[in-house]
Amino acid sequence: MRSTLNRIHPQLAQHNQLESLLLHRIKVIEDLLEAVLRDECGQELVDLLRQLRSMCSPEGQAPRVPETEVLKVVEKLELDEAIRAARAFALYFQLINIVEQHYEQEESIMRTRGAIQSSPVALPNADGSEEGAENHSGQNGQTDLPEHSIFDAILREPNAGTFTWLFPKLKQLNVPPRHIQNIIQNLDIQLVFTAHPTEIVRQTIRAKQRRIAKILGKLDEAEAGLANSTRSNWEVDALQAQLTEEVRFWWRTDELHQFRPTVLDEVEYSLHYFREVLFDAIPQLYQRLSQHLKQAFPNLQPPRYNFCKFGSWVGSDRDGNPAVTTAITWQTSCYQRNLVLEKYIQSINKLINLLTLSQYWSEVPSGLEKSLGQDQLQMPDVYDRLSIRFLGEPFRFKLSYILKRLENTRDRNQQQAQLIDFSHPIHPQGMNEQIYYPAAQDFLAELRVVQENLQATGISCQELDTLIGQVQIFGFNLTQLDIRQESSCHSDALTEIVNYLQILPKPYNELSEPERLEWLTQELQTRRPLIPHDLPFSEKTQELINTFRMIRRLQEEFGVEICRTYIISMSHDASDLLEVLLLAKESGLFDPTTATGTLHVIPLFETVDDLKRAPGVMTQLFDLTFYRNYLVDAQASQEPSSEPPLSLQEIMLGYSDSNKDSGFLSSNWEIYKAQQRLQETAEPYGISLRIFHGRGGSVGRGGGPAYEAILAQPGYSVNGRIKITEQGEVVASKYSLPELALYNLETISAAVIQASLLRSTMDSIEPWHEIMEDLSARSRKRYRALIHEQEDLVDFFYEVTPINEISQLQHAARPARRRADNRRTLEGLRAIPWVFSWTQSRFLLPAWYGVGTALQDFLDEESAEHLTLLQYFYGKWPFFKMVISKVEMTLAKVDLQIAHHYLQELTSSEDVDRFERLFEQIAQEYYLTREMVSKITGNQQLLDGDPNLKRSVHLRNGTIVPLGFLQVSLLKRLRQHQRQDRVALGAGNVSEKDLLRGALLTINGIAAGMRNTG
Repeated sequence: MRSTLNRIHPQLAQHNQLESLLLHRIKVIEDLLEAVLRDECGQELVDLLRQLRSMCSPEGQAPRVPETEVLKVVEKLELDEAIRAARAFALYFQLINIVEQHYEQEESIMRTRGAIQSSPVALPNADGSEEGAENHSGQNGQTDLPEHSIFDAILREPNAGTFTWLFPKLKQLNVPPRHIQNIIQNLDIQLVFTAHPTEIVRQTIRAKQRRIAKILGKLDEAEAGLANSTRSNWEVDALQAQLTEEVRFWWRTDELHQFRPTVLDEVEYSLHYFREVLFDAIPQLYQRLSQHLKQAFPNLQPPRYNFCKFGSWVGSDRDGNPAVTTAITWQTSCYQRNLVLEKYIQSINKLINLLTLSQYWSEVPSGLEKSLGQDQLQMPDVYDRLSIRFLGEPFRFKLSYILKRLENTRDRNQQQAQLIDFSHPIHPQGMNEQIYYPAAQDFLAELRVVQENLQATGISCQELDTLIGQVQIFGFNLTQLDIRQESSCHSDALTEIVNYLQILPKPYNELSEPERLEWLTQELQTRRPLIPHDLPFSEKTQELINTFRMIRRLQEEFGVEICRTYIISMSHDASDLLEVLLLAKESGLFDPTTATGTLHVIPLFETVDDLKRAPGVMTQLFDLTFYRNYLVDAQASQEPSSEPPLSLQEIMLGYSDSNKDSGFLSSNWEIYKAQQRLQETAEPYGISLRIFHGRGGSVGRGGGPAYEAILAQPGYSVNGRIKITEQGEVVASKYSLPELALYNLETISAAVIQASLLRSTMDSIEPWHEIMEDLSARSRKRYRALIHEQEDLVDFFYEVTPINEISQLQHAARPARRRADNRRTLEGLRAIPWVFSWTQSRFLLPAWYGVGTALQDFLDEESAEHLTLLQYFYGKWPFFKMVISKVEMTLAKVDLQIAHHYLQELTSSEDVDRFERLFEQIAQEYYLTREMVSKITGNQQLLDGDPNLKRSVHLRNGTIVPLGFLQVSLLKRLRQHQRQDRVALGAGNVSEKDLLRGALLTINGIAAGMRNTG
């Protein structure tokens, strides 16, 4: 493994502090791992790993003729030897990931402090000068930047994306302060954790990763202290010994999930990041923004405390997951409230120890005395217990009353978690509202009393101020829960209800779209209930109806903010939204007399056809007067302080299914166009949009750097508000370490402000759009010809990738398909296992296939002129640069030599010829795409323009190769065993369970090496 260091590009060996730290730490980890493996398994394993690692090329690719030496080594391995080697490589990747993450955190700290310096990049004005000058302000207060691309210039600046850089840049560009203030005041960033099954690492392993990361941080400090003689050798030695011990424990720990996690297990996993990182990080984000805003614009007001908040689908996303029930969602809400209450209890205990002001040395404001008098009447038991102890310390006395109310609130919450029946009103038992907090606002009001009376004595308390900020951000709910369900579930339920009541001449599902709209519109404006109290329906329909009743109960118990969003996946028509609104009406979530409601219905447009239809669907809805009124009141209930009430429609756009449907380029272009057209659709009605981006972790599902992705959004689609999913392993990579989490949150916030205030006119150049439309169509045609029209592709996919084995990973509560179906089809297969499987076998096909053909066809029309135009797009158009950069990153991870090895070894003899023809088609497209990308970027090698990413990819590629050979060998043995052909491969008495275990371990390892799954 040590030879990895010699393969890093020479440009990356510059002796700056962070790079040197990274290389040094990688060497330490490699030496340490070899030492542990030598002790645990003997020198033979270390020699085997070195031998396998040396069999790849210096570029980190598989050897061109793998059938020779490497196969001899891999095929002769006993199962135990193969599993040990696979585990060793997997552990290596996990450790390297920790080191890189630690390095990224240190780099983020330097960037946010402005410590990374370079010569400033001058931004040209419209007249060609490079001085800051007054720019013309465009619509919504954005600044149009004609001809040049601020995006390209910005990304060349080392601290771009931080508040340190942003506000001075806005000042330099003479952006009007009133426009900045408008965006800051309305800043609305929502990041939503989802339960998508792309997180395959056990939480037990995650805990070990966190401990190792902490040790590395201490080791950095100790070694730095050793260098300047402030620390001693024994401290460094002790930390290295502790690190070795942790790695040894890890080696003896099983990497695979012992059982399929339940939904509540997934809830607990997601809550970890709030408990350990985000609860404290988000208030710091507010402080950073406020401080940097004040430095550049001292007269502007900071944003709301909760300008950046989190949502969650974990425990509430029902789409294709029957394990998510009403009881589970209710318990999830209680779990979240319990976590945040425990955090507040800890904070109040700290304040009790801190605010020890004595009435003998500090005045007691009259407001505090009055409040304590009320507390004594309401909670005499607390007074009797603490009056002697705290009678002379009024602030500690007041905080003790607050503490007791919080503890009572927590105890009541734990009782509420057992609630099962959602059909009756809540009747709190045995607890007076005066001795607990019915809502977070009541708790906040008490904290304000302490804060105001403390200030009246002439002092302030940062701990108290931070707590007040946390209450404003998290309330008693921690996150907002979004409900999601697939559209056909609602139409099926209404069909059953209507058939039972016999109120339509034919089944609801047989109505045309106009007929559905007419009937739904009538039902939504009548007071007559449709659904009886008792539910004489199928279990599926009963569960759906109870979901809406449960939402009503959630809002009554926790407040409207706990659950006010209902997302309809696979939205096709306007009736899909009105069906949900009708079901909401039946549960009291929509009032037909006033056309107001407390549940926001959100369409999720996923396929390319649905993205194209989306503006027409929304026009049909916006034409309905009651629907427009509902949007105003729905938002007013969310933000009662907004004046005038904002009419807001949230719309979710799906990256995963549109990509699976039509390929990467077509998907991204259709999403881009949909945002523009939806904005144009909403504006005449006076309706604002919040676009909800359903981005996945991998490029094939919309993943990639969030900063660049936000800047690449079209026109006015951001306008101070955005909502984005954070999925699977992305959550761990972004939010495991406090400073790294803060940096990610800061870059997202900076990007939203920047995209809202600085827009490039490139987004509105119609001829460019016509070219992109043409490229998209060509790319889609090429992609669909392979994926949807090539009859051999399905068999190819199931044989040449580990899709079947991936489905047996016990890593998520949700199944791989929306509906139970064991057939070999792509229909119904979720995008996550689709992308996951192509990634494991190193094709990564969904993220690039079809792009090369589209670009080549365009160049063939007018080679020199069109190439110059594409290069200009790349330099000036944020959207185009983002697309090409993502394709380039994916191509750098592709290894067709190892991919071909999967084909050769896993394909039966009768399928070889037809699969080879498919592979040749894929290979031609790959090499063509790589050539086209290099022409456009001007890079001789992939990722030359991003040395950090290039280093990261090359660091992994080489070691993934032998792990890929091991995976193929184990998959081959497993599948032969399953076909009862044991003798052919000498499987002997090896069990299918052991072979599957070995294969799954390689899947974990390759996922760690690629740093993403699906």
